[in-house]
Amino acid sequence: MLLKKPQNTFNFQLIDQESERLIYRSITEADFNAWLAFYDDPDSMRYIQPEITGSNEEKCRAWLDRLKWRTENKLGTMNALIEKESGRLVGQCGLLIQTIDGIEELEIGYSILPAFRNKGYATEAAQKCKQFAFENKLSDSVISCILPGNIFSEQVAIKNSMTLEKITQDKGETIQVFRCWNS
Repeated sequence: MLLKKPQNTFNFQLIDQESERLIYRSITEADFNAWLAFYDDPDSMRYIQPEITGSNEEKCRAWLDRLKWRTENKLGTMNALIEKESGRLVGQCGLLIQTIDGIEELEIGYSILPAFRNKGYATEAAQKCKQFAFENKLSDSVISCILPGNIFSEQVAIKNSMTLEKITQDKGETIQVFRCWNS
């Protein structure tokens, strides 16, 4: 797998990009209160890796701090997904450098706020990320790492032309690795 590191001015972000219903932009501090709803939802929390702990506010802060750290260290980050029609934050999706089984991979990660689930936003955003990665020749393939039982994320990966490649361990958790090759 060929993963190309970004230039200093390029960090795998889909800034100023759009898809049918979504605008992609950087996540800012102004997104904190809207994103807090993700941590207030028990279904969301079932599939968050356990290294993020504390109150919902602390978890939200830790997540935003992690995204800032990823950006500063050129490890990819999530984009805020803004619904064109309403201008509201519906979720996050982005390209992330992950080390899985000792190999650097380009992952498509996605999370949708509870009020906007089951409307196809995760699939639309994941497909846009895949298209962006392949058009910019960032990698020969992309993956999505999904905790077992997260059927909705599995369905998004499958709709994004990914297939289950393997089940492995990451940070003490069992994960499923779905992959799609640039063809």
